[in-house]
Amino acid sequence: MRNVFIIGSKGIPAKYGGFETFVEYLTKMKVSEEIAYHVSCMAEDNKEFYHNNVRCFNVKVPNIGSAKAVLYDILSLKECLNYIKEKKLTNSIVYVLACRIGPFFAKHKRALEKMGVQVFVNPDGHEWKRSKWNYYIRQYWKLSERLMVKHADLLVCDSKGIEDYIQKDYQRYSPKTTFIAYGATVEEAPLSSTSSKLTEWYQKHGVETSEYYLIVGRFVPENNYELMIREFMASNSKKDLVIISNVEQNSFYEELLKRTNFNQDSRIKFVGTVYDQELLQKIREQAYGYLHGHEVGGTNPSLLEALASTKLNLLLEVVFNKEVGAEGAVYFNKEPGNLAKLINNTDVYSDEHIECLSKRAKQRIINDYSWKKIVHEYETLFLETHKQGGA
Repeated sequence: MRNVFIIGSKGIPAKYGGFETFVEYLTKMKVSEEIAYHVSCMAEDNKEFYHNNVRCFNVKVPNIGSAKAVLYDILSLKECLNYIKEKKLTNSIVYVLACRIGPFFAKHKRALEKMGVQVFVNPDGHEWKRSKWNYYIRQYWKLSERLMVKHADLLVCDSKGIEDYIQKDYQRYSPKTTFIAYGATVEEAPLSSTSSKLTEWYQKHGVETSEYYLIVGRFVPENNYELMIREFMASNSKKDLVIISNVEQNSFYEELLKRTNFNQDSRIKFVGTVYDQELLQKIREQAYGYLHGHEVGGTNPSLLEALASTKLNLLLEVVFNKEVGAEGAVYFNKEPGNLAKLINNTDVYSDEHIECLSKRAKQRIINDYSWKKIVHEYETLFLETHKQGGA
């Protein structure tokens, strides 16, 4: 039996978040009877429970602000150590999601090594580039990433762009890497297009089916909201720009309003958040197009969801987005007027052209990003590592 301990997600059942959704699908769609998963969950107690027929262990973490996630990972790692020792487990892997605990990693890695346990790390994206962090926190993230790359037995990258970056920037450590993508599903939303839930949402926000471009994502500068809003305002489109994001008490929102005066353009519609996944999927499906401005690291789950459900996708031309979208999307850059011109063009695309892009996008998900494929690749990795003489 291969025991695989997964730490770094907030836990399952998944309520939100890319890593949480990943762990949900990895456990829910488990095929191999030779793998036993153990999943850490951030909680208010230290109880154990079972979800998707896998062992989940709660880790109680005091609320210490932005360092809470770091402490959570350290406590989770200690819990794994204690459990493996207590149960005298062999053939174990600890899989750490994200590079948050670099300065504390080597000590725990040595202890796990002594027990014959391998440690895999998912480096995620470029956390140290995110604008929400101040200079000192960014320096911590960069240091943490370096130390985890240095000491990990294997780095599992969900983007080829991230894998290339790890190999290039940390060449001196000769890191061992592999690529396994993030997943998505290509299934039509169960919600009917005439359901009251959907029609009432449309009425509330003054939006009509296929008469809006959509943006979904965290409201942070590195997702290029200012660029997309400015360019949309400069376009001739008669459609709306619907933005699904949490902007409450967000200083970036206030700054953006001052710089762009987007409130004077009736097409720009901030509609808050949509946590109902069926409703959100239907809103994606019925959008005319989707705008994606993310540029910081990795395979972005919201991009996969857009390619799987929205027919027309307009993506910022960076390596991570082109890797995923390939020929199933159209691309814009940051040059003034570039996106505005693209929107003017996409507004008059023929139905046939849009349908062709839609088919390519969905086929891209089916071929390379289906959860069935991703789960199979993970199970193969965990079991083959064992057969090749791993711990």
